[in-house]
Amino acid sequence: MQALAANKVHDEARQGEAFAPFANDENTYSKKFYIESYGCQMNFSDSEIVASILQSGGFGATRNYEEADLVLLNTCSIREKAEQTVRKRLTEFRKIKEAKPGLLVGVLGCMAERLKSKFLEEEKLVDIVVGPDAYRTLPVLIEEAETGQKSVNVLLSREETYADISPVRLDSNGVTAFVSIMRGCNNMCSFCVVPFTRGRERSRDAHSIIAEAQDLFNRGYKEVTLLGQNVDSYYWAPPLNPLSRGGKEEAVTFAKLLEMVAQVSPELRVRFSTSHPKDITDEVLLTMARYDNICNYIHLPLQSGSTRVLQLMNRTYTREWYAAKVNRIREIIPDCGISSDIIAGFCTESEEDHAGTLSMMESSAYDMSYMFFYSERPGTLAARRYKDDVPEEVKKRRLKEIVELQNRLSYQSNKQDVGKTFNVLIEGNSKRSEADWMGRNSQNKVIVFPKGSYNYKKGDYVLVKVNDFTQATLIGEMVK
Repeated sequence: MQALAANKVHDEARQGEAFAPFANDENTYSKKFYIESYGCQMNFSDSEIVASILQSGGFGATRNYEEADLVLLNTCSIREKAEQTVRKRLTEFRKIKEAKPGLLVGVLGCMAERLKSKFLEEEKLVDIVVGPDAYRTLPVLIEEAETGQKSVNVLLSREETYADISPVRLDSNGVTAFVSIMRGCNNMCSFCVVPFTRGRERSRDAHSIIAEAQDLFNRGYKEVTLLGQNVDSYYWAPPLNPLSRGGKEEAVTFAKLLEMVAQVSPELRVRFSTSHPKDITDEVLLTMARYDNICNYIHLPLQSGSTRVLQLMNRTYTREWYAAKVNRIREIIPDCGISSDIIAGFCTESEEDHAGTLSMMESSAYDMSYMFFYSERPGTLAARRYKDDVPEEVKKRRLKEIVELQNRLSYQSNKQDVGKTFNVLIEGNSKRSEADWMGRNSQNKVIVFPKGSYNYKKGDYVLVKVNDFTQATLIGEMVK
């Protein structure tokens, strides 16, 4: 997929495709690493695991790639644009490497397996290539690369979850954090490379997840986002004879895990992403409704509003089934925020199919969406089975119509919040003015409001009444 469109994230929390790490005790390490992450939240979370492994291996983080001994790009293959961006950055780092011969450059993540030969041999852009399940081997691979060898490990695992590794929080605001609960995907959507780049689903030990959430809360964090390619399919079965725990334990479903994390503290907010519509059960929804600190927000990718196209995508649901799921969410959680993923111009998509997507967006009334036009990804089922036959100019026109509709829906959604009062978690200063705070409500909407004379700080909860809005941001004032 390509061309992530406007409104992908709220103005006050716009995420770049790349970020530099927090410089953690730079002076205590003889060697330094610099890392950039691209793509989904899972990649950003993986970079925090990598940072922990590297620190254990004697590397400290730096924000300045010019002083780094090791530069790593954590890559994404979900869109062609992301791959083009990474290739451009690698070319830039190759020039830096020419002036600094000892510098090592590595590629991590989803592009590693598919493009390892090109990066290492044909284009000579990198020294190290590491897949998502092989990060523990990084110290050994770095040692090999320091001798002049090219180092590669892209083996996928059926067991690796990095459950025992405490992530180093990169560029953290000290308030919100990601917690990875599972890896891989079994869904085999025809347009998606994730099952091939990240392997099959495996769920992390529930006790390690709770321990990480508790540790974050103890350190002052007030919100965790549970991450996975498909979090709702989380299922952890304990060992058959867990003698160390004194008896047999029950398996943990995603609904049960949500409850366990929510019970860490009522002051700890819980979010999750991403959800496949087929796995959002009533049990999950009722658990969300039962706990005030589980946020009323679900990211529920649609992809297409045409049943015929959904079948080609192997999404395993129909247009009507998806609409019923949205209705069920609103029935159990009336004020739930819902966002989506939309793909324009998938193989054989007709104008009628496209109109079905627009009408489904209207009826679902999404608060925001991530919007793309389709581009064929090598190795996927769609690349093998179907012809990418929708002309690019048609894809772009349809995407434009989708973006325009979502902009209108976002505007209407925010307009309905004027006059309402929300409990907001302060995440930091507004990017536009240090006189204002920025935070989010339970529905994941960004709210900006004046600090005034109140003595609040990051991580505090405050009540904010919405007085105005833009297409992407609510504007309000604190109330007692």
